[in-house]
Amino acid sequence: MIRTCLIDRNDEIILDVPIEEIDPEKVKWYWADFDRPDLNEIAKLSSYYPFHQLAVEDCIDDHLQRPKINFYEGYHFLIIDALREDGTQVTELDMFVNQKWIVTYHKEEVQELKTVWEKIQSKPKKPKNPMVLMHHLIDEVVDQYFPQVYEIESRLNELEDNTKNISVAELIDQLFDLRSDLSRLRRTILPMRDLLYRMVSSERLNAQEQHLYFTDVYDHLLKLTEMVESYREFSSDIRDNYLSVNSNNMNETIMTLTVFTTIFMPLTFIAGIYGMNFEKMPELKWDFGYYIVLGLMAAISILMAVFFYKKGWIFRTSSHRNKNK
Repeated sequence: MIRTCLIDRNDEIILDVPIEEIDPEKVKWYWADFDRPDLNEIAKLSSYYPFHQLAVEDCIDDHLQRPKINFYEGYHFLIIDALREDGTQVTELDMFVNQKWIVTYHKEEVQELKTVWEKIQSKPKKPKNPMVLMHHLIDEVVDQYFPQVYEIESRLNELEDNTKNISVAELIDQLFDLRSDLSRLRRTILPMRDLLYRMVSSERLNAQEQHLYFTDVYDHLLKLTEMVESYREFSSDIRDNYLSVNSNNMNETIMTLTVFTTIFMPLTFIAGIYGMNFEKMPELKWDFGYYIVLGLMAAISILMAVFFYKKGWIFRTSSHRNKNK
């Protein structure tokens, strides 16, 4: 469907006028929104507006385009990425804008655009021109990045504190899922930052007194970029710490098992000797030979256990975990 919002000379709003009936000279400016258009409505991008074929192809292409701005004669063409409600995927929002009109095109519902559409109708003061409206749309899209970044920060803090006493293996799985979400968000923010940098640096936009507006949005994207990069480093530190703890616990477990195996090695050796089927073994004739051998085996076990304990090679796993708690 195609929605239209006209701002007349008295700053009054006129809604849903067919674009064929709009006379740009009789209105202050207007907004035409191609909201999930059908084929007949898509054709109007080329038939009614003087849009370049390449820009129209970027709109109707099924592949997600990278955020960008192209300056054509008489208008600008922008592509920006808006986050979906789940925050894991993005949807493309295309904009054609000049001083008399702004045309938006999107194949999916864009909540930020809906918000701006409602604000225009509810606020008494209307944007003075389409360039200001373009800033409102971009600013609203960028503002919706912050909740997703803050959510990742909260999840990182939970993983670091581990108040639910989740196992290390499960923590690492959750951490890798979080890093995957963080990478997707980073792939959205960085191209948007580059787009705003080009807009801030453009003389064509600066001449239209939009520099301060777009600089503000660019500053937000710089902050988001710094936050995302710091969280990537933070998540790497948490990952390395948990991997180190997991490796250390495994090493201590292996050390404890090795110590007990070492203790039983001489005992097995003694038992092996007296388990041999030789007739002439003088110890077999001793009255107290059985008890002597058992005592010798016990003494060897105790001495070895005491030695390993003093060396710190045994009974360390449980104490180490208690200290960590």
